[in-house]
Amino acid sequence: MTDQPIQYAESFDGTRIAYRRFGSGRPVVFVEGALSTAEAAGPLAAAFAEAGMQGVTYDRRGRGDSGDTPPYAPEREAEDLRAVLDAVGGAAVVLGHSSGAVLSLFAAAEGVPMTHLFLSEPPLRFGQNEPPPDLADRLQALVDRGENDEAVLLFLREDVGMPEQAIEQLRASPAFAGLVSLAQTTVYDNRLVASVSTPTAAMLGVGVPMTLLRGDPTLPLVVTAVERLAAAMPGAELVVVPESHDHGVDPAGTVREVRGRMG
Repeated sequence: MTDQPIQYAESFDGTRIAYRRFGSGRPVVFVEGALSTAEAAGPLAAAFAEAGMQGVTYDRRGRGDSGDTPPYAPEREAEDLRAVLDAVGGAAVVLGHSSGAVLSLFAAAEGVPMTHLFLSEPPLRFGQNEPPPDLADRLQALVDRGENDEAVLLFLREDVGMPEQAIEQLRASPAFAGLVSLAQTTVYDNRLVASVSTPTAAMLGVGVPMTLLRGDPTLPLVVTAVERLAAAMPGAELVVVPESHDHGVDPAGTVREVRGRMG
């Protein structure tokens, strides 16, 4: 699903952010999670296009075809999302998954305009069982030494909480090489989520129509997270997407739930 032409939006600090548009209807901008690029969201964007909407994917800074401008700050990523939204016509529907959902909620609190916000499985811990506070520094040290593979493994172990057996299976798979190229962004995702793992008052007070999505079954962490968010944000609707499993996003099931709430 990479035959769509790459377009570029320029963020506030001059970073070029690569995005692709699928279809020509009302835009739905997808914000990816950790260790992923826009390419993985191609089937989801195509499903939106087939449903008469416009699926928009973009590479968050430091990933895929996008640039990067250190030093990192969550505010810069919010500006990146604003730049993509401006490029596709202004306020649009935003669908964020995992750390991308955290970023989307943070961006909404920063005033980035959107018409509806869908948060898919944000890994918010609300102060419970947080990753070690020095994890970002240790990840950066590994990246600085060129030990990108070790940085990815450390992120999976101490941030994601992936079991050791699953880590070893992933390390032996052909997919691991693609993750290694995203090692620097493990630092970004850890800093982003850690900074707002207990959502701020501004995040909880976002006035954008909001839907919380999760699969079944999925990670216990995100089940707890969406339940806590729903309790803290009475105006948010919690929806279980039965087709989505194990922290994945099922295109057909997700498009159905989004389309039914777009008016």
